[in-house]
Amino acid sequence: METSTNSRLKRSYERRSDEQRIAELQQKIQDLQVKANSKLEKEQSADHAVLKSIPKLARHLRKFADLAMANGRQDIATSTWAFMAGLERNLGQDEPARRRRADAS
Repeated sequence: METSTNSRLKRSYERRSDEQRIAELQQKIQDLQVKANSKLEKEQSADHAVLKSIPKLARHLRKFADLAMANGRQDIATSTWAFMAGLERNLGQDEPARRRRADAS
């Protein structure tokens, strides 16, 4: 019998006003903007750590390529230089274009 008495009682609903709904939606927008900004900062900080270590990696790769050339392994040195060029190209850190000779046509 308890279920029948409970079903007879009506629930009391409190209808939100338009201002309350707008305020809640604005709060959700602000929360999402904060979340998006923090996500963007995290992505940028990860990229920053990678970009910061590139010069160190390039220095080691240059030494390795020089060592390979000194020991007669031009194939390894060439592969190392190609890897460095591809890495710089992918990261948008291309060296400035070299000048061509005016008489070479």
